Amino acid sequence: MSDFIGQNERAVLAPYTKAVAVTKSDSTIIPATRALYIGGAGAVVVTMMDGSEATFSAVPVGTTLKIRVTQVKNATAATNILALY
Repeated sequence: MSDFIGQNERAVLAPYTKAVAVTKSDSTIIPATRALYIGGAGAVVVTMMDGSEATFSAVPVGTTLKIRVTQVKNATAATNILALY
């Protein structure tokens, strides 16, 4: 998988330029995010860019999780999630 962010240090510090609504799925792979915006509170279950799975419990409304993920799993209770690039 090509990782533009990992190869471009300035891109890490730049503002986000794209937001895409996330559909929860245990099978769909999305391009590696720079962050997730959480519009509705709840647990967020993801596959991290390295392939490991992580659960972020009780994420409050309006949180930006600065995590690189390739999946937002069906077990996610949070809603209105945006992938930020």
